[in-house]
Amino acid sequence: QVQLVESGGGLVQAGGSLRLSCIASGRTFSSYHMGWFRQAPGKEREFVAAIRRSSSNTYYSDSVKGRFTISRDNAKNTVYLEMNSLKPEDTAVYYCAADMDMSRIPARVPSLYDYWGQGTQVTVSS
Repeated sequence: QVQLVESGGGLVQAGGSLRLSCIASGRTFSSYHMGWFRQAPGKEREFVAAIRRSSSNTYYSDSVKGRFTISRDNAKNTVYLEMNSLKPEDTAVYYCAADMDMSRIPARVPSLYDYWGQGTQVTVSS
């Protein structure tokens, strides 16, 4: 089964940047849509961004459009989330996830993803 491991989180001041990475195990990484979600203390897990298996299309929540960029390198079995102009409200645990349903665009609902990483903490100070 697929295993996902996130890294790159940390503490950053408002306006700064971070790049998160998620490395996937297995030999079929290119067959999955990939997504990033986040969960802040006391809140539900929310959709952040997703990318098709072909890398030709990306999707973002309204709260991060223009600031975050999702990308993937299938040769390295890795998906990235470049986060710029960070705000305190971006503080959360960030998770990467794999969506194996190729009949549709990447899902925005957590329950539709098949594999999840352990998460990496992002803290943005004001």
